[in-house]
Amino acid sequence: MWKRSACLSVPALLAAALAISSALAQSPAAPSGPATAAAPAATSGPAPAQPSSKTEPASGGGPSAKKSGAAARAKSPGAPSHYLPNRFAGRAGAYYKVVWGVDSLSVKWAESGELIRFSWRVLDPQRAQVLNDKKIEPALIDPRAGVSLVVPQMEKIGQLRQSQTPEAGRSYWMAFSNKGRLVKRGDRVDVVIGPFRAENLAVD
Repeated sequence: MWKRSACLSVPALLAAALAISSALAQSPAAPSGPATAAAPAATSGPAPAQPSSKTEPASGGGPSAKKSGAAARAKSPGAPSHYLPNRFAGRAGAYYKVVWGVDSLSVKWAESGELIRFSWRVLDPQRAQVLNDKKIEPALIDPRAGVSLVVPQMEKIGQLRQSQTPEAGRSYWMAFSNKGRLVKRGDRVDVVIGPFRAENLAVD
């Protein structure tokens, strides 16, 4: 009984298979690939260089430009300076101003060293009067050379010194004879005019 039903079922199965294959042959074939095309693969090479946001320094902004700018400022024209440091800015300067009413004391070679010129500026004419007193004999003492120079007496001129009444703000001078050039530049000397005494003055 079981074998019979199995035999009868074979033709039926064959008919069903033929019907299915016929239906499949008449229907359009489905695409075997993916529905949409795949996106192109990304390249494995380096990414293109992006423009740099760093700004380059403008021309003339480098170290050489700074140096040239400093040099230009250093070479900029200006009024020439004839400033000389005050050698008597400390206690000595205060002493000469307060006691003798003078400042800007200076000792210099003159006439190729044949004369030594001593000069000063008057601040207080009354206190500085002794330096212009022609009755007092000045002396310039050089301890290194062991000499004491005097103001020479010249024919038709008199002593080589200014002896007029001192005025505030004016400078005066006297010259000492340095025969034989015994007093040298750089020596330290003392100038004595009566009670007035200026010590350790450098000869320029």
